[in-house]
Amino acid sequence: MPRLRFNAFSMNCVSHIHHGQWTRPDSRSVDYTDLDAWIELARLLERGKFDALFLADVVGTYAAYGGNRDAAVEEGLQTPVNDPSLLIPAMAAATENLGFAFTQSVLQEQPFNFARRLSTLDHLTKGRVGWNIVTSYLPDAARNLGYGGLPSHEDRYRRAEEYMQVIYKLLEGSWEDDAVIRDTERGIYADPAKIHDIDHRGEFYPDVPGPHLAEPSPQRTPVLFQAGTSEWGRDFAARNAEAIFIIARTPDAARITIEDIRGRAEALGRDGEDIVFFEGMSFIVGGTEAEARAKAAEFDATQSARGYAAHMGGAMGVDFAAIGLDTPVGEISEYNTQGIVKGLIDSAPDQTWTFGDLLANRSMNRVVGTPEQIADRLEEWAEAGVGGINMPYYVTPGSFADFIDGAVPELQRRGLMQSEYAEGTLREKLADGGAEARLPGSHPGGRTRRERLGGAGAADRPAAGLAARAATSGAPAQPAAA
Repeated sequence: MPRLRFNAFSMNCVSHIHHGQWTRPDSRSVDYTDLDAWIELARLLERGKFDALFLADVVGTYAAYGGNRDAAVEEGLQTPVNDPSLLIPAMAAATENLGFAFTQSVLQEQPFNFARRLSTLDHLTKGRVGWNIVTSYLPDAARNLGYGGLPSHEDRYRRAEEYMQVIYKLLEGSWEDDAVIRDTERGIYADPAKIHDIDHRGEFYPDVPGPHLAEPSPQRTPVLFQAGTSEWGRDFAARNAEAIFIIARTPDAARITIEDIRGRAEALGRDGEDIVFFEGMSFIVGGTEAEARAKAAEFDATQSARGYAAHMGGAMGVDFAAIGLDTPVGEISEYNTQGIVKGLIDSAPDQTWTFGDLLANRSMNRVVGTPEQIADRLEEWAEAGVGGINMPYYVTPGSFADFIDGAVPELQRRGLMQSEYAEGTLREKLADGGAEARLPGSHPGGRTRRERLGGAGAADRPAAGLAARAATSGAPAQPAAA
């Protein structure tokens, strides 16, 4: 069985996923503006051999609950929120191997400028950065960014496809690998003949001549994450993503999603095995099951049902304020025929659950138990084809420390988690050294590199994908050369 990759899931804000926990004295969530707290977290995660710190982001507010943003502001629900990408250079300087994936919407910034930011981060981290591509879902984000309102789902993904075309042309098809010569005797830094305009003309970006402003970075294109689950989102992920964040309720449900998206990728000429799927999952670890359950009860006592309702309702565009959060779901008869709410109610394992309990448990799968019980559960997900875990916290950094000190040794003993890092970039590390630093030739970015630069330099070499072939055999992969 191949190992799982582990990302710590966090956000540059007060309350990310598990709401109400920021009020606890053992959490440093309120220190989100303190760079020292982030550096401490990065060092902890590297000690625990996590693959990456995955940073979420939004550029709007959750304003559906009660028809306004008051609940989100009072709960610290992803408001206030700071730019995640600015944390990365400092954390990278304090670590050697940990990867850093950050979220940015295609609505936020012109691709020409964002491409330079990606290259800069990839240079500064020595190739340890990834980008989570999103299309935004909060209406006030789109208004504040000048769109007048949230574009339709279809238009957002059509824009995203063209955005990626521009990104690939800039990062992969503008500078040849040997364009930089650094000739100090002649005083020539780069060869103009090996730096090319991209001359992009499209529907959403009608005139992007280029060239890219940054020289090629270790990965050229950072590792590409995505989390779309709609039909448009799955097609986009199948075409572009190397790693996909899913939240399936069971291993069997995960297997269905994985097989569907891999099939779509193969229809587009990609190797479906090149895509790694990360399941969202929370953990509460104890030396005994009773100890773990006692910890879980403490967190449950601190949770904010209103925070969960404002978060989920804001993401769905549904006002949950009218539903009594302390009401057992079996008694919410007036909502039983209303689409999204009915689906939530039907998913409750017990009709005596309150609506607040249901929203809290829908936010992320949760495993409570001993290290052995956690490892047993993770084996089930790995057997279903899940290749990684995106792990949110209850308290930071405590939830991660508990997992590292409690569960990680058992996971490493079973081969479910790495004991050492592979050499190279984030793309190489995620594949245990079985991939190259750059996008494979079957990926749209790799095809762009080949088509625009031809056989120039090393840019045309075929490359293995993110999910290393060695990993599928269950045999340990050998680290690539640095």
